[in-house]
Amino acid sequence: MKKYLLAIFAMVGIVSMANAQKTELTVSYGGYTQMDATDCHDGGKDVNNAWGAINVGANFNVAPNFWIGPSYTFSSTTRKHHSDNKFYYHAIMLNGRYNYWRNSIVTLYGKVGLGAIITHQTWPEDSSNTSYFAYQFTPVGAQVGISRSVSLFGELGFGAQGLLQVGFKFRL
Repeated sequence: MKKYLLAIFAMVGIVSMANAQKTELTVSYGGYTQMDATDCHDGGKDVNNAWGAINVGANFNVAPNFWIGPSYTFSSTTRKHHSDNKFYYHAIMLNGRYNYWRNSIVTLYGKVGLGAIITHQTWPEDSSNTSYFAYQFTPVGAQVGISRSVSLFGELGFGAQGLLQVGFKFRL
């Protein structure tokens, strides 16, 4: 029974991806991330806030107004008064986006992302990795078309990609 269910889910996924008519790549910067707001540094209380996060992703249009795709986020910081103790955050998530309003130039949408954060902590003589649950909840996102293939976007939400995120989308 499990084999049949897995085969059905695999076929639905393959058909959905094959029917994806549009693909877009995203590049963005997000400020004040989940890594700063929650304990993604193994209990360290004297950790500086990170400089933000760089996000890259790919989105596939799988149904009218619905997009899904993977994303990667990078951020880093140091411990206060111990700059040789560094934290590198790598977040990998699967995102879903729903466009809830659109005109010829502007699109408004909401987005949810789930995945994992891998924190790589280094000291002068050692290093360690710890993983955490990653999320991104974005109730308000706006995309403005600059040309047929390039859009500027801004998102207000909370998670690994940032509280406020701005960037570009490139349609392929």
